[in-house]
Amino acid sequence: MDLSKFKILIVDDEQDILEFLSYNLKKEGFQVYTANNGLNAISLATEILPHLILLDVMMPEIDGIETCERIRDTPAIHDCIVAFLTARSEDYSQIAGFEAGGDDYISKPIKPKLLISRINALLKRFDRKLASPQVQVDQKTLGDIVIDVERYVVFVAGVEIYFPKKEFTLLQLLTSRPSKVFTREEIFDFIWGNDTFVGDRTIDVYIRKLREKLGENHIKTIKGVGYKFEPTFA
Repeated sequence: MDLSKFKILIVDDEQDILEFLSYNLKKEGFQVYTANNGLNAISLATEILPHLILLDVMMPEIDGIETCERIRDTPAIHDCIVAFLTARSEDYSQIAGFEAGGDDYISKPIKPKLLISRINALLKRFDRKLASPQVQVDQKTLGDIVIDVERYVVFVAGVEIYFPKKEFTLLQLLTSRPSKVFTREEIFDFIWGNDTFVGDRTIDVYIRKLREKLGENHIKTIKGVGYKFEPTFA
C-alpha cells in the first residue's frame, strides 16, 4: 500500500504530542497535517480533505467528541476515518466516541509501531473494493421505509431522516436480505474490515442508533448470533 497518497490530520492541544506523532508518521511516508483544537481541525480538514483524523478527546474550544460530531455533519469530510487518540480509556468515554461517529479508539500512550499498524489497518478500507450485489444502486422500499442510496437519506413513514455513512451502510447490509440473520462477524467485515481494530461494543452502538431512527421493531437481535431486519412492524 502506497502510504504517500494518504493524508493524516493530527488534532491535539499538546505541541509535544503533535511533534512526536508528526515525526513518526512522516517517517512512514504519510502526508501529515496538524491542528491544536477542534475548530481549527474542522476548518483545515475541509481544505485538505484528509483520509484519516487522529483526534484527541480533551481539548479547548470544543472537545474531540463534539469535533467528531461536526465532522460527520460536514458533507465534504463526513466520510473520513476518525480515530480518537486519548489517555481516557473508560467504557463510557469510548461509547461516547463511537456514538459521535468515531471509527476507532486508541489509548495513550502507544508505541509508534503499534500506532502505525492501527493506522494502516484503518486505511486499508480505501484500497478495499467492497463490490457486492448486496449494495443497492437506486431506491428501495421496505414497508414504511424508503432508502435513497444516492442521497444517503431514509424516509420513515414519509419523514426524511439523514444517516451518516456507516449507519447507512449498516442499514443497506441488513436490508439487502430482509429476515436474513447477519452475524456480528459479517457485519464487522463488511463495514469495518476484518483487519480493523474496533471495540466489541461498536456494533451495539450503531444498532442502537438505527433503532432510534427507524423504530424499535425493525431490527431484531438474535442472541449469540447477530441481527436481522424486518420490513414491517410486528
